[in-house]
Amino acid sequence: MIPATSFSGKRVALFGLGGSGVATARALIEGGADVVGWDDNPGSVTKAQAEGIGTADLRAEDWGNFASLVLSPGVPLTHPKPHWTVELARGSGVEIIGDVELFVRERTRQAPTAPFIAITGTNGKSTTTALAAHILKSAGRDAQMGGNIGRAVMTLDPLAPDRNYVVECSSYQIDLAPSINPTAGILLNLTPDHLDRHGTMQHYALIKERLVAGSETAIIGVDDSWCAQIADRLERAGKPVVRISKRLPLADGYFADGSNLMEAIDGRYSRIAFLEGIGSLRGQHNAQNALAAVAACLKVGLELGEIQSGLESFPGLAHRMEQVGRKDHILFVNDSKATNADAAAPALSSFARIYWIAGGLPKEGGIEPLRGFFPRVAKAYLIGEAAPVFAATLGEAASYEIAGTLAAAVEHAAADAAGDACGEAVVLLSPACASFDQFKNFEVRGEAFRQAVNAIEGVKPIKGSMV
Repeated sequence: MIPATSFSGKRVALFGLGGSGVATARALIEGGADVVGWDDNPGSVTKAQAEGIGTADLRAEDWGNFASLVLSPGVPLTHPKPHWTVELARGSGVEIIGDVELFVRERTRQAPTAPFIAITGTNGKSTTTALAAHILKSAGRDAQMGGNIGRAVMTLDPLAPDRNYVVECSSYQIDLAPSINPTAGILLNLTPDHLDRHGTMQHYALIKERLVAGSETAIIGVDDSWCAQIADRLERAGKPVVRISKRLPLADGYFADGSNLMEAIDGRYSRIAFLEGIGSLRGQHNAQNALAAVAACLKVGLELGEIQSGLESFPGLAHRMEQVGRKDHILFVNDSKATNADAAAPALSSFARIYWIAGGLPKEGGIEPLRGFFPRVAKAYLIGEAAPVFAATLGEAASYEIAGTLAAAVEHAAADAAGDACGEAVVLLSPACASFDQFKNFEVRGEAFRQAVNAIEGVKPIKGSMV
């Protein structure tokens, strides 16, 4: 745990007593703060009280006595309307921050030279975070990974100058971290997301920009217009900017040429790393993730040889194009985290012969945006509530069956793929749906897929995925 010593002797309001909220409260208490916690869920309040955290209804408190409101990232700050605690804090001139801001202040106070890599973007954050942390660990560094992935940021090991911190940041967390100042800040990409919480795409982009604007070096994917404009704007302001692209040769920066990762300096190119044969990093989207991780690891002092070794040994991220097993020419891939069409597209674009398990609780638009990938689908196995509408979308464009359950889909897909004589066949769970009609969450769905695959006679498990 990282004690929040910068709040020693101060009275702090904390709203949101879920897992990360309780962890944040403990860090504040450990640092000497007087914490008053609350939650709209009475069960969360009761649980926090049982764990020794002081609670009180913040509506009845004197806000003039609070130094700060520490807000859970899931609580509305601006849209659709500010939470009542936000209005009370603003009415009394109390700052509103989150756990990432606590981490930033402690780092500045205790170990300002500790390497700090922060990652954001609409897509690819988790893979890039896990990859950067893995490369650092494989090179012998003490690498702590957390934030919006894995451990809450204040539960990471205490700050030390030689300890590396790799932190995934959602837009909600950045909105509550006004002082964020990473050594290397990564902005991967921007597409419309969470607009119910941020109001407009412009506001969403401005929040994401804060992470790279506050960094020593801004690493920015320039394959979309929003990020390209941010890179140009920061460079004009004198910020060191490293541009990355998964498809464009750049005059300066890093870009992907097939499986080769290239560095460009004044229009001259050289290969710095490669992804050929690394199954956990297939696809253009992973080329972007790898470029960002490489650029960040170079910034914090790793050598190219150490980075290449880390790329080659990366096991992949659990539930995100996770290779879970192989039987003869069949590869089984768990992409349960793909809960909408945009999230499923990278996996569908990465394989040529797919036995596709899709369905669940459908999202708006269904799988129509994936029509361009239907020629890659040898057969689809449709599950859950979305099965009938997905069947209608597939029509005659691809063979399909309504399997109903995930277990049946795995069994049928494996049997059909076994008779495929066209080279590597991939049984791919990439649902393009939420899981809640049949499973508690996408992790439980992915684990059910893994268990069903491993139960098939002759399957050799592929182990080691992170998180």
